[in-house]
Amino acid sequence: MQSSSSKQRTISLKNYGILHDNFHYQETPEELQKATLDLGMGVETNNGTLAVNTGEFTGRSPMDRFIVKDDITKDRVWWGPVNIPFEQEKFNALYNKVIAYLNKKELFVRDSYACADPEYKLNIRVINEYPWSNMFAYNMFLRPTDEELENFTPEWTVINAPGFRAIAEEDGTRQHNFAILNFTEKVALIGGTGYTGEIKKGIFSALNFILPVFKETLPMHCSSNVGEEGDTAIFFGLSGTGKTTLSTDPERKLIGDDEHGWTSRNTVFNFEGGCYAKVINLSEEQEPEIYNAIKPGAILENVILDENGNVDFTDTSITQNTRVSYPIYHIDNIQQPSIGKNVKNIFFLTADAFGVLPPISKLTPSQAAYHFISGYTAKVAGTEAGVVEPQPSFSACFGAPFMPLHPTKYAEMLSKKMKEAGVDVWLVNTGWTGGPYGIGTRMKLKYTRAMIRAALNGDLGLYSYNTYHIHSVFGVAQPRECPGVPTSVLSPRATWNDDEKYYTTAFKLSNAFRENFKKFEKYANEEIRRGGPQRYAF
Repeated sequence: MQSSSSKQRTISLKNYGILHDNFHYQETPEELQKATLDLGMGVETNNGTLAVNTGEFTGRSPMDRFIVKDDITKDRVWWGPVNIPFEQEKFNALYNKVIAYLNKKELFVRDSYACADPEYKLNIRVINEYPWSNMFAYNMFLRPTDEELENFTPEWTVINAPGFRAIAEEDGTRQHNFAILNFTEKVALIGGTGYTGEIKKGIFSALNFILPVFKETLPMHCSSNVGEEGDTAIFFGLSGTGKTTLSTDPERKLIGDDEHGWTSRNTVFNFEGGCYAKVINLSEEQEPEIYNAIKPGAILENVILDENGNVDFTDTSITQNTRVSYPIYHIDNIQQPSIGKNVKNIFFLTADAFGVLPPISKLTPSQAAYHFISGYTAKVAGTEAGVVEPQPSFSACFGAPFMPLHPTKYAEMLSKKMKEAGVDVWLVNTGWTGGPYGIGTRMKLKYTRAMIRAALNGDLGLYSYNTYHIHSVFGVAQPRECPGVPTSVLSPRATWNDDEKYYTTAFKLSNAFRENFKKFEKYANEEIRRGGPQRYAF
């Protein structure tokens, strides 16, 4: 029953152990959406967008992500709680069980690729149990032309079986779900979870190993865009800090919103063919580009609809991690192909729930390396069980769960590239001002946009004592003035109206930074170590 709508081509899955031909190949988003609806796996919103529930897992499960320890990885991967080793023999046995399971299922197969720069192109075959998972792969990976499909040979394969449940005691997993990378076999094996983010993160984790080890290219968990003058900006940030929102700018062309490579030629290329944005509290007024990208072809995950198919973006009764995936062409203002040149500015985004970091500050090279390794944001009350007050959260390189090498390897590459390109690096607090979470207020998006625009346009002035103030705890340079932003907003201390409480909280966060950095100190050079904040002084 093999079918293909875009190009009739016969393929076989027998080399994977799948012996039947009960699969659909290269189906269109319309066909996959219809199949999802026919199977009762989704519903349509009032404008025809597909909405699905991913089931038990509404986010990644980092403790169930493994890498097979083989000749390629054993001496290169930074093994530990982020990169958990998996035995080759256990992988082979589990793989055979998954394939036996899929031999009884109707499947959906897609050939695609990652990396917009042809020099780095990685051909991918995705084999899915569910049609909407295959539609997600259409959205998120780059789409080959019919001519490219004629001689398509996959290099990596994603095998995705959400309905398969592992038996931990037998299979070597922690529980019934798993996501395993095998660099020898070039397979990402995913089971027991319907969360689609595992599909793309499997391939991108592989690229985060392949590019620096074999291609001398820095992989980055970031978004990027390009201005009219051809200058590229990069935005690093963890989930919820505004990475997608701030890079989707009507005045600049979007390169991509999540994963990129920075080459030795000072070019930046998108890994992806789409965007995977959080939609919690989404509004047309605040984020029109993302809001208007939610149309047929997009997939909403774990949102709540009323009886008329209207989406309530404020409803987090299923999860705070409500999402939408859409092909990048749903955004009007995009860079084609998804490659930028001439990197000029880098922004580290953090949602500081303690309310002590400046809304924007300029970093020295050593501070940039330190903050890159730290990857700070904060958890607020209610986001996880047991979180009742702001808690610091650190994820090395702003993407530790996807980084197989030691974080200092990526930091050293970033430092080298920053110096070679002569970029300006900025720390941007999209979190709280006027006090911590529960007392202060969230930084207004219009102010953050104005600060970023000023940095991009060179309107923050030359660095000097008169134009910048050195933060007494974190040592970063915060501008005294910024077009479109009240001067009072630029000083976090001034917004508190209580110096003692402000500095007590600031040093509390400073100590959290220093405590987190201890695990990197013996690997970091002196320049990186100098980039940290001051010790507690009271």
